Amino acid sequence: MIYICLFPIPSMDPSVAWSALAGKTVAEKLRGLGIGSGKKVDIRRLFEISRTYGVAVWLFFEEDLARDRPLESVFEEFGCFPPFERPYISVADFIGFTRENDPSFEQTMREFPLMIEIVSVGETTQDPNRSPVPFITGLMPFLDELEVDAPPVA
Repeated sequence: MIYICLFPIPSMDPSVAWSALAGKTVAEKLRGLGIGSGKKVDIRRLFEISRTYGVAVWLFFEEDLARDRPLESVFEEFGCFPPFERPYISVADFIGFTRENDPSFEQTMREFPLMIEIVSVGETTQDPNRSPVPFITGLMPFLDELEVDAPPVA
């Protein structure tokens, strides 16, 4: 006998999903998801981690900001700028903007995955009235690093 669910199954609350991960520290929990400094991770995987576990994922366009500045310092300096004028963007904003403006985005990402170098992981408190939020910072590849001439991924 086959049962078909006619109602959507609600997704797990991100804070519950985060708590269920093995490890005591942010780094340990993320390591279990394959995330660690220096690793290259598909942007779609980072988006799913952000949605599923409530992790703030920040993609940087400038290497020196990503590597040499504390995240809070970057927020302080650039937080007053509109989101699309900052030298960094959340993974959700990047994916949303790209999907909206490029109908072939999904197909392109399957053929040529956009790999993000993980720079750091930790916790940040953007709002002092809220609990700390786990974060990942990643460095977007420079245009000359993208392998658009490489054969598509099988």
